Amino acid sequence: MPRRTKILATLGPATDKEGILESILVAGVNVVRINFSHGSEEEHLGRVKAVREWAQANHTYIGILMDLQGPKIRIASFKDGMKIQLNNGDAFALDADLDENSGGQDSVGIAYKTLPQEVKPGNVLLLDDGKVVMEVTSVEGNKINTVVTQGGALSDKKGINLRGGGLSANALTEKDKKDILIAAKAKADYVALSFSC
Repeated sequence: MPRRTKILATLGPATDKEGILESILVAGVNVVRINFSHGSEEEHLGRVKAVREWAQANHTYIGILMDLQGPKIRIASFKDGMKIQLNNGDAFALDADLDENSGGQDSVGIAYKTLPQEVKPGNVLLLDDGKVVMEVTSVEGNKINTVVTQGGALSDKKGINLRGGGLSANALTEKDKKDILIAAKAKADYVALSFSC
């Protein structure tokens, strides 16, 4: 019986090291993901070429998924790259006026500067793909005050989603349009669109 389960692995600098790419492909990876949030066109095309050459030499097929960055709806960074732990009931602020690397235990900056104008009390924000959940309690100018309803660890530049969607950021940015051309050049099997709803 043929295997129907697919294994997807993200490629990056770590898989560029000698023997690493081959080891993950030998282990059974069916699809590789190229993340357009990081790296250059040359790096992306080089990784695709390496996968295709290995697959051809081994008489198999490995799918190529190229993941668009999408709009930067993310938190900024914490002081000194720290990672914080948020607990249920903690007050936490997302502040568009906070400096890029000034986050701490009670607040962090945001890259999407119009977010405070797009949320209201009662809205639920999902951070880091829903690992941390916050409910908006108030908005004061460019500062969104929240209460944590699902705690967890939070580190630099994690994504922010509004439960139910409705943010006005374009789903497809100018960078994404350029990256789609790179995906076409690479003859990617799949293109993934981040933060589309």
